[in-house]
Amino acid sequence: MRREQEDQDWMLEAIAEARKAEAIGEVPIGAVIVRDGQIIGRGHNLRETTHDPTAHAEMVAIRQACEAIGAWRLLDCTLYVTLEPCPMCAGAIVQSRVKRVVYGTTDPKAGCAGTLMNLLQEPRFNHETELTSDVLQSQCAMLLTQFFRRLRNR
Repeated sequence: MRREQEDQDWMLEAIAEARKAEAIGEVPIGAVIVRDGQIIGRGHNLRETTHDPTAHAEMVAIRQACEAIGAWRLLDCTLYVTLEPCPMCAGAIVQSRVKRVVYGTTDPKAGCAGTLMNLLQEPRFNHETELTSDVLQSQCAMLLTQFFRRLRNR
């Protein structure tokens, strides 16, 4: 029960990051990376703002976390993200050796943590990531649903 509550608490931090993205017109996806009970990396989508296709929430958070610890391996870290990672982000998660990923809602078009495929737990890679899904799922899904509804209504 304690881990479940912690996962929800950290996911609320990822949701706060997603709201930052939404406030600047970006798709509302947020991520945080936690190590030893502290956030060492935060990120939200910045693709439109930076004109950078790699500026996904997870990528921004991974870069920040690596800088914070002065290393590229995030072996003892958990990444919380509001939307299931895409192939690029799943690859970066594997490459940075993130221990565990917790995500909010599935991505039927690009999800690579179990929906379309599961790159995070592919045994042929040199690293497999622990995975927890559907944490605060309805809140995470609603952020995206409302954002795209508003976009279509414009």
